[in-house]
Amino acid sequence: MNRERQLAKAFVDLADTYASEFDPLHLFNRLVHTCAELLEVDAAAVMIADARGSLKTLAATNEEAAFVELLQTQTGSGPCMDCYRTGEARSVPDITAERERWPRLVTAMTDAGYRSLQTVPVRLHERPLGGLTLLNTRAGAMPNDDAHLAQALADSAALALMHWSTEPARSDDVITRVQSAIAVKAVLEIAKGMIAEYAGGTIAEAGQLLSDYASRHRVSLAETVHALVSRTMDPTVILNARELN
Repeated sequence: MNRERQLAKAFVDLADTYASEFDPLHLFNRLVHTCAELLEVDAAAVMIADARGSLKTLAATNEEAAFVELLQTQTGSGPCMDCYRTGEARSVPDITAERERWPRLVTAMTDAGYRSLQTVPVRLHERPLGGLTLLNTRAGAMPNDDAHLAQALADSAALALMHWSTEPARSDDVITRVQSAIAVKAVLEIAKGMIAEYAGGTIAEAGQLLSDYASRHRVSLAETVHALVSRTMDPTVILNARELN
């Protein structure tokens, strides 16, 4: 598949979440993995702000990228925090040059093997909802075309989130949609812990098992994790499905 077709498919996949069976967990996972596939980046993560303005990581391509985001929320500083507060993209071509400004972030990124990052706002009609962070293992600024494409993908995801029902969200209903997505992510983390305990594996492995189950059975990941946490689904169902592969 050439790049033009890949781009078209990416936007169609994001737009597909306008359907009534929309799953916010798939939406943000699709966003970060699409960025990793189509852009010159090695990892991606997305954070969305709750009603109090606190950023929460909703998806990441790996645990290292998620930790980079978490560290910024804990310290209250970093390019993603700046991006959300200003609604403007931030580029850091060489993170090691920012050691005095963000010492803990620089250490975390270099320990994980990352040297540069680009962050763009996740926004709805210029209203910042969060930030999309793109990480690279090499130093250097992201090409302008890729930065513009990342922004377009982030904007598409924000629009999809606002159509999380059969009717588009009103401007005063944005916080409700965002809070609901964050709540679903919290339930996912609980479900991952349950599966990790039952399977005797890691949280990352548990997350993959849940995603594989939902994809294989063509069911909503959100509904699956809610069923697990509410005890209407036994965790062994997820593990048995893995053994049948």
